[in-house]
Amino acid sequence: MSKGIQDLNGKLAVVTGAASGIGRALSIGLAAKGCNLALVDMDQAGLEALRAQIEGVQVTTHIADVGDRERMKVLADQVAAAHDGIHLLINNAGIGYEAAFPQTSLEAWDKVMGVNLWGVIHGCHFFMPHLAKVPRAHIVNLSSLFGVIGMAGQTAYCTSKFAVRGLSESLWEELRDTNIGLTVVHPGGVATNIMKRSEGDDPELLKRISSWFERNAIPPERAAAQIIGAIQSGKPRLMITKEAVFGDLVKRVFPVFGNKLMGDAVIKSIGLEDMRAKRLIQWKETMVDPCD
Repeated sequence: MSKGIQDLNGKLAVVTGAASGIGRALSIGLAAKGCNLALVDMDQAGLEALRAQIEGVQVTTHIADVGDRERMKVLADQVAAAHDGIHLLINNAGIGYEAAFPQTSLEAWDKVMGVNLWGVIHGCHFFMPHLAKVPRAHIVNLSSLFGVIGMAGQTAYCTSKFAVRGLSESLWEELRDTNIGLTVVHPGGVATNIMKRSEGDDPELLKRISSWFERNAIPPERAAAQIIGAIQSGKPRLMITKEAVFGDLVKRVFPVFGNKLMGDAVIKSIGLEDMRAKRLIQWKETMVDPCD
């Protein structure tokens, strides 16, 4: 397996979800190391603002929904045509969704899985043939602390991020003797727009969670610096934030009960004890009168 890309100067990185948050911070951090960029997002204005901020490297911007299979197929060819080799793929684009299972519609499932899981699959599927053509390449897949810990009220999100983890760990083995390395990243609280843009069945609850992130989460630049370090060293698994490290440890020691321990800690720290009571009522009501 590739041992990472120590010298990023002159390499080309494809970054999805590049217009904000970790994707934006990664783009700026990689450019500072001389890495050329193909920036991918649905936010055209955000991409252009980021592009204007980056100097000294080649930058192309691409509007794409990572969940759109045909668009991602074309995107890979467009990036390959615009740049001399593709060395790094960062599957960063993601969305949040906060609701218990009975209150999560099948349409919401399609949307979350389309971006968070199929976006990663599409990226790997269409860009991997290009990555195979260079001497050393690397993939970064963004999972989450909730790809390690099962969290009530995050059913769809957890499912998508656990799936990204499973995909990534399988690819570790398939790519072991190739030129392509892979890092799966499990962030905890990082101050990005994912919570502000999250959807769910309780707007007031989303505001409270978003407020907690604004007060307590680490800046995306810190997360980006750790991810770039993992790319250069070839580190296969990266836990970001102390709660992610602690949650991973708890889950290893208590594979089942660890979910409750971490769930209780998260609920208490955010002050969502009333949310737990509300969820219990919703479940009871659903069992009496199931939704369609």
